[in-house]
Amino acid sequence: MNWSLAKAKDNLSEVVRRATSEGPQSITVHGEEAAVVLSKADFDSLRSPATPKTFKAWLRAMDFDGVDLSRDQTPAKELDL
Repeated sequence: MNWSLAKAKDNLSEVVRRATSEGPQSITVHGEEAAVVLSKADFDSLRSPATPKTFKAWLRAMDFDGVDLSRDQTPAKELDL
């Protein structure tokens, strides 16, 4: 749900309750999305240590079962330079 900043300020407990029960709540300022209120569980899942922090760690965490990663041994074409 989208909340104007004024309405979110007046109904903060409702915004938090809905973030917990319904999902992220968007807050707008002058009609433009400016912030999102998340439940603690949603926030924790975004900061999970299981999420790789580097590209190298992300690659290592990938599941490559069934993917052929062998190098093609065909000789390269001769080029006239």
